[in-house]
Amino acid sequence: MEELIPISLFLGAFAMVFGIRYFSNKEKMAMIERGIDPGIHKATPKPFLSLKFGLLLVGLGIGLIVALFLSRAMFSNDMNHNEQGQAVAIYFGCIGIFGGLGLIVSYAIEKKWLDEQQ
Repeated sequence: MEELIPISLFLGAFAMVFGIRYFSNKEKMAMIERGIDPGIHKATPKPFLSLKFGLLLVGLGIGLIVALFLSRAMFSNDMNHNEQGQAVAIYFGCIGIFGGLGLIVSYAIEKKWLDEQQ
């Protein structure tokens, strides 16, 4: 019974991907038959996507470093179980804060660039 779980998961995933592609193709073919442009290759350019992810990752990295220094400063090397749980909370908090700051900086850069373009 245990060996059926991975097999059924694989078959289910394959059927899902196949079904999505099949019905997407069928929908586009129906649009072409009716004379409607299916919108293939009309993706809007996203010039700041790499900047956004770069700043997010830099923010996460800075958050991890700050969390490391905070946990080392607040709790000495001999931490008990309760203090280790608090150190984990510091890590997640700093990751969220600095990741969010990276996205805010990315937004400010994009807004400034768009204002200069207009």
